[in-house]
Amino acid sequence: MRKPLKRVGIFIAAVAAIIGFLYFQNNALTLTSFQLSSAKLPQGLKDFTIVQLSDVHGKRFGDHQQRLVRKVENQQPNIIVVTGDLIDSRRGGEAESLELMAEIVKLAPVYYVTGNHEYAYARYPELEKKLLELGVHVLRNEAESIPIESSNGTGTGEIRLLGIDDPKFSSFAGHDAEAAEQNIQTATEDFSNIAGKEKAGAATKAEAGKQTEEGLYTILLSHRPERFDVYVRAGIDLTFSGHAHGGQVRLPFIGGLVAPGQGLLPVYDAGQYVNGPTNMLVSRGLGNSVVPQRLFNRPDIVVVKLSAAS
Repeated sequence: MRKPLKRVGIFIAAVAAIIGFLYFQNNALTLTSFQLSSAKLPQGLKDFTIVQLSDVHGKRFGDHQQRLVRKVENQQPNIIVVTGDLIDSRRGGEAESLELMAEIVKLAPVYYVTGNHEYAYARYPELEKKLLELGVHVLRNEAESIPIESSNGTGTGEIRLLGIDDPKFSSFAGHDAEAAEQNIQTATEDFSNIAGKEKAGAATKAEAGKQTEEGLYTILLSHRPERFDVYVRAGIDLTFSGHAHGGQVRLPFIGGLVAPGQGLLPVYDAGQYVNGPTNMLVSRGLGNSVVPQRLFNRPDIVVVKLSAAS
């Protein structure tokens, strides 16, 4: 009788270990950090901190999202960017997502762009209205100027931040490259309009910042990493993207196995990609959608520190 009982005990322990491992893979938050520098940034700028969250899909991380919020708060971000798929088009998750956004807007300005799940979510217009009421900067082929100042006071200026819709929202739907190009152009024109109004109201702005619009450090928020070639052609300095979920399952020396829009063994699944002066950072995301389980690919918070080139 002892051997069967022992086998049952081993089986139960093995099942418990597997369940614990799978839970850990889906819920234990990780930080992925990058240090970037550019001569376009104001002299003396050091460690301007940007936290990126992506592909939340309505996932909850503790009561009132506090496990995730504390991780973000500990990074002391200057700004927070959210790159699409805040909700899941099938399961919803609106309450959980709004709870997260309500907490992180207390930490720093939050800038958000849509993903493909927002396009497929019937109640997205109502969700967007609620985000705006919370104080979230919703960028739909729009731009904002981010004022920046060096820690030692030797340099001031701004960053040009562009945010574009997922291509599914575009009249070019089904032609993602054309949609991305058009959306970037629209957002760039929006920034030119903003800059024109600011210059009309502040004649000394150019002297104080010592930057021209053409020489501004430009950040793009775009859900789709597979359009990296478009971002390079547009002369973007830094793109934040998501969508790939890190390939969902990651294997040593191989990387992610499959990603939407890229298929098997995706090229742009996670981390940093560089082409000339253009950097793209791809978050592995936080939640899940069609495939409910992550493997060797824990939920990802991206942290970037920008400094002026010495």
